[in-house]
Amino acid sequence: MSKSAGCCKRFLHYAFDYETPKTLVIPSLGVGFVFRFTQFLVVMYVVGYVCVVQKAYQDTDTVISTVTTKVKGFAFTNTSDTEPRFWDVADYIIPPQSDHSFFVLTNMVVTPKQVQSHCPELPSPSTTCVDDCNCVEGRSDPRGNGIQTGLCENYSTTARTCEVLSWCPLEIDTKLPEHALLVAAENFTVLIKNSITYPKFNFHRRNILPHVNSSYLKRCEFSRLTDPHCPIFRLKHIVSEAGEDFQDMAVKGGVLGILIDWSCDLDWWAGECLPKYSFRRLDNKHPVNNVAPGYNFRFAKYYKTADGEETRTLIKAYGIRFDVIVFGTAGRFSIVPTIVNLGAALSFLSLVPVVADWFLVTCSRKRDLYSRHKTTHLTEDADSASVSMGTTYGTQ
Repeated sequence: MSKSAGCCKRFLHYAFDYETPKTLVIPSLGVGFVFRFTQFLVVMYVVGYVCVVQKAYQDTDTVISTVTTKVKGFAFTNTSDTEPRFWDVADYIIPPQSDHSFFVLTNMVVTPKQVQSHCPELPSPSTTCVDDCNCVEGRSDPRGNGIQTGLCENYSTTARTCEVLSWCPLEIDTKLPEHALLVAAENFTVLIKNSITYPKFNFHRRNILPHVNSSYLKRCEFSRLTDPHCPIFRLKHIVSEAGEDFQDMAVKGGVLGILIDWSCDLDWWAGECLPKYSFRRLDNKHPVNNVAPGYNFRFAKYYKTADGEETRTLIKAYGIRFDVIVFGTAGRFSIVPTIVNLGAALSFLSLVPVVADWFLVTCSRKRDLYSRHKTTHLTEDADSASVSMGTTYGTQ
């Protein structure tokens, strides 16, 4: 019976004993320094990083944008491989319009006067033959140029290949000009029109700034030093700022990024929200393992002869694709994130006494003395109040 009464008494003490903090002043410079220095670190983190760097007092929104481009320029070519020709924007911009990008033709392999006919396949381990038995009628190789007819024909005086049904003569794309055909493309210009919005803040902006008029657009050209907000860019300067040489890149093509950063602090004057341009090459240019370099594709122009036969000119186009990439985040003061982050800061400050207490009972020379006075228990017969104590640190 007495054992049950003792258990019941201990339970009542556990459930209903009251704890109240009591201040314990410790005249220690070391402990006081640890306490204040930890407080200082927390305050510097909240003010310097959370408020200044992260701007956690702001509500944020992500940019929504649209981009259109217009390229201008012309060139004249007269080489041993091609006839003299004048090029304008309708010839070298393929396709005329695309989403957030544009392509400028700089080099090409042309196969003219192709017709649907039978001709020997290009030599390769899978197409060379000795006689008709080596060729299978109806066979097609995805890496080949047509459908085999089952005949073995002379490709040259030294080689025989399987005959195919295809557009003949077949393209020989190994004869790529060593120098870009449209070397004058480096002087072409592009007008980039970019409109953005931050819907959460009902904020709208264009990269053609309010003070810009048509006469200014006719004479301006982007320069990071003298005219950083002109929306007209010379292609040579874009490639140069990306760390590339236009003439080298124009031979086999590539992909360049035009990056427009619209990151803005809307707590300040909205007129200071301006686009910031940067440029970089996006396709892989590995100096050693440079397999399948550049950027190219094929297209054809179709014609009808006088007797109604369909013919075409096949063009393997090499060039530079420019991708316009728009990104950004805007922020504006809001009471909700301010309160949330202020509460988080106060919770960090509540951890400071924990750090100081740990230093007090672990690292200080009088840690045994401090540990005895840190927590005491009150008995009803005692005159001295002995309770669970809070602690302050200093030299009082």
